[in-house]
Formats: sequence, C-alpha cells, structure tokens
Amino acid sequence: MGIFGNIMDKIFHHQSAAPQPAPAEATPDAAAPEAATPEPAAAPQNVDVGAVLSEMASMKDDGGGNYQTSIVDLLKLLDLDSSLSARKQLADELGVSGEDGSAEKNIALHQAVMAKLAENGGVVPDSLRN
Repeated sequence: MGIFGNIMDKIFHHQSAAPQPAPAEATPDAAAPEAATPEPAAAPQNVDVGAVLSEMASMKDDGGGNYQTSIVDLLKLLDLDSSLSARKQLADELGVSGEDGSAEKNIALHQAVMAKLAENGGVVPDSLRN
C-alpha cells in the first residue's frame, strides 16, 4: 500500500478500531478453508474528513499542529512518515510536481491529498482544500 493508501486507511477507518463482529460467511469451515478469510472491508463512503482530523488533533498534545494546511503536520497527525523522501513518494503517487521540499510543492501536495480524499468518498470542507 502506498502512502496515500495509508492516509486513506487512517482517516476512513479511524473509528473501526473497535472490534467488529465477524461476518457469518467468515466462519471457519474445514471443507472450505478459503471461507475463513474475510474480504477486506471497503472504505466507508461520505467520511467527514474535517471531523475525523479534528477529533484526531484533539487527542494530540500539540493539537495536531497546522494539519489544515501543512502536509508535514497532516502526516504527523496521522502518525505517518513526514520525511522528505516520504513526501517525494506521495508526490509521485499523486502526480504533484515541483521542487522537492519547497513550500509551494508542500502546499500543492496537501491540496492534492485533500482532493484525492474527496474523490474517494471523503467529505472535505473548504477550509482543508485551500
């Protein structure tokens, strides 16, 4: 899974940390062992990205920093690697060009992440898009 996939997983499955009941078809069956492997859960649709990030920020000592506009702070909020190499990889995944590490590229990368979250069913408030 790429870095954007990790971002989506952290945001879209934020509340799925609570134990979920196993689906009936996931009951082990000696005659059909493949039935014991449940299908991966699909990302929930219409996730309120702003609310999830705000809740996550409220649990951090620093309040999540400036995750609303900073890609570095957003990645830190999600407990993901925010190094230059990780941001380069994320930029490659999302097709964001520019000088690596520059303020302009970091801003464009944050905007691209928010746009891609919206494309994938996230409800992203305007305050996170600009």
